[in-house]
Order: sequence, then C-alpha cells, then structure tokens
Amino acid sequence: MTAVTQMKCACESCLCIVDVSKAVQAEEQYYCSEGCASGHADNTKGCGHTGCNCHSS
Repeated sequence: MTAVTQMKCACESCLCIVDVSKAVQAEEQYYCSEGCASGHADNTKGCGHTGCNCHSS
C-alpha cells in the first residue's frame, strides 16, 4: 500500500500540488494556502504561488 503524500489543492481553480503533511486542512480537504482554504472569502485572487490565479468558484 502506498501512502498519498501529495495531491492537488482542493480549491477548484487552483493549479497547486500540495504536500499533505504541510497543507492547510479544512473540512477534510487539503489546500495550499489559507486563501484557498477559506474559499477566497475575502475575494482574493491567487494563492501567492507563482503563476497561479485561482479564485472562488
């Protein structure tokens, strides 16, 4: 059995791959940043990672 250590950020429009051990967890999902984890509640665009312009869905 192989343990999953990386997965795509749970934010739909985010392109980031996150290390599960360092990810921000919210509602049993893994996110690359607080902005993504909050659903971009403060209307932020992007997660701070180069080239990614994710947003709320």
